[in-house]
Amino acid sequence: MPALLTIPFDNAYARLPAQCFARVLPTPVANPALIRFNHGLAAELGIDVNGSTEAELAAVFAGNDIPAGADPLAMAYSGHQFGHLNPQLGDGRAILLGDVVDIHGQRRDIQLKGSGRTPFSRNGDGRSPLGPVLREYILCEAMHALGVPTTRALAAVNSGEWVYREGREPGAVFTRVAASHIRVGTFQYFALRRDHETLQQLADHVIERHYPHIDLNSSDKYRQLFAAICKNQAQLIAQWMQLGVIHGVMNTDNMTVSGETIDYGPCAFMDAYHPDTVFSSIDRQGRYAYANQPAIGQWNLARLAEALLPLIHSDEKTAVAQATEILQEYPRWQQDTWLQHMAEKLGFSSVQESDQALIEQVLHLLEQGRLDYSLFFRRLSHCTQAGDNRGQLLALLQLPECRPTAALEQQLNAWLDTWQQQLTQRGDSHSAAQRMQAKNPAVIPRNHRVAEAIAAAEGGDYSVFERLLAALQQPYEERPEYAGFMQPPQPAEKVLKTFCGT
Repeated sequence: MPALLTIPFDNAYARLPAQCFARVLPTPVANPALIRFNHGLAAELGIDVNGSTEAELAAVFAGNDIPAGADPLAMAYSGHQFGHLNPQLGDGRAILLGDVVDIHGQRRDIQLKGSGRTPFSRNGDGRSPLGPVLREYILCEAMHALGVPTTRALAAVNSGEWVYREGREPGAVFTRVAASHIRVGTFQYFALRRDHETLQQLADHVIERHYPHIDLNSSDKYRQLFAAICKNQAQLIAQWMQLGVIHGVMNTDNMTVSGETIDYGPCAFMDAYHPDTVFSSIDRQGRYAYANQPAIGQWNLARLAEALLPLIHSDEKTAVAQATEILQEYPRWQQDTWLQHMAEKLGFSSVQESDQALIEQVLHLLEQGRLDYSLFFRRLSHCTQAGDNRGQLLALLQLPECRPTAALEQQLNAWLDTWQQQLTQRGDSHSAAQRMQAKNPAVIPRNHRVAEAIAAAEGGDYSVFERLLAALQQPYEERPEYAGFMQPPQPAEKVLKTFCGT
């Protein structure tokens, strides 16, 4: 253990009942080498590296050296995976080093992924290939820069070992930071075992940690907790939708009760717009397709409601009625948040009743032509005035993936006329461009760019990974040096499948 490195662990989760986890040490790796360390995030967490060398940081964040104050454990949870209940999952390749209270007073977990077997490994090797580690690093840091609640990347370390999936791949360890790693599946785990005492202690911990506005002495605190979680998830998924994000594996064990995006295995951003888009290699039926995400969020929350029923009210019928009432509010919360985001994407300063139809019309045109989702809204910000040149926007009709029909350009121009008139009538036309450019990213982590960075890194070149991260740090800025990152893939560059990496 490098004596200079200091992490101010407090470890509230480790003080919960023993059945919430299994204490386990990371399995050391052969030859840890630091790929990247997030010094900015470390400072937020109160971590003092005190001049630690890269080798010392690598040893800690590979799991070879355990920092003072850590209390390593693997968390227990269940989960519905693609609709099928698995009563015991748990952290099979992840170990929570502990939690800290950051400089903002927020409690946050520090977890190693790919750090070796745990009691929940289910015959797995507990390791991670390099590709999924870099993918999660890129995606979660991009989402953070875009303003989406998300887990964060603290470190990536090459393990110096091989892991075996379809073939032999270089191994790595990822250090993930989260508001917590408590999932819908965590509550399911104790509900399935009828361990209501631990369920209650877990719920109280979540209230204290994530929803401190709820009075712990209130008689309906668990109903309030369920409502708060539902609202957070509705708002989170609305943010995914407005950015064209497809999570890819929305199992109940991949849905946090904090309202953060977690588990970026097959996550991807759409290029060409289509509501049925799926990237995950294991989502063969399209359960978690782009357009299905709001409804799947509600389905997952219904499973959380089932777990919380004994806490919501002692009378089961009353508990069901109260939970159902909250679940019925979820679509409105999700839709209202999405509509607000989409109105902002179109440059409006407020939402009006007519906006729904205007948004649906343009999305239908995008779907019809398979137009690039992110580029369309970004270029739209340059067309807010009636006299603005539409050439760059209409050039999207010439992209390789686009499928223009004879009438599409005419319909798109007619929609643009209506939209510009709306901006003028509402007094938004002069401020719309600035508003839109703060809402519609110029740069997203496009699949082909992520794949390019991973391929280069697997060959020992991390410069492509670093350059992509640099491009994603200010996603709402059009910086000439990163202009290439704004472009959609050429046909030969397209990535159609993404993978979990387990």
